[in-house]
Amino acid sequence: MSLLLVIRLRGDADRRPEERTALKLLRLHKTFHAVLVPDTPSVRGMLERTLNSVVTYGEVDKETLVELLRKRGRVTGNKPLTEDYLKALGFSSFEELADALLAGKVKLEDLPGVKPVFRLRPPSGGFKGTVRKNVNADGECGYRGARINELVRKMF
Repeated sequence: MSLLLVIRLRGDADRRPEERTALKLLRLHKTFHAVLVPDTPSVRGMLERTLNSVVTYGEVDKETLVELLRKRGRVTGNKPLTEDYLKALGFSSFEELADALLAGKVKLEDLPGVKPVFRLRPPSGGFKGTVRKNVNADGECGYRGARINELVRKMF
């Protein structure tokens, strides 16, 4: 089972009630927030049918996940996620935590004190297309597969 990284690109204006509910379920309350979700048929259906025009998503690789945890991971009190904190949770490094997350052995929201939402910045250099269109139509929203790793690296 792979892990999807979902990034919210559009705001609250003109959102349908089912879109608002789906965003609330994913904890994507603000623009440029990102979450990790398992790639299951129900999650994939919600992303494709309900949120395709609001978020972008794709499969995250290990290197990007390690960098995301190191640079944007937070614990309670808005403090950075550190290796010392990981050792208290039973992980020796960010790489070991990333392996456990990708293998589905642990979920980020199950780790005590670790915030499941990553707050990102707008991409350096800006978007290549508009956030109002789908990736397939030279936009930014929707499924982008492994290319999500390029985008998230520009958003650290």
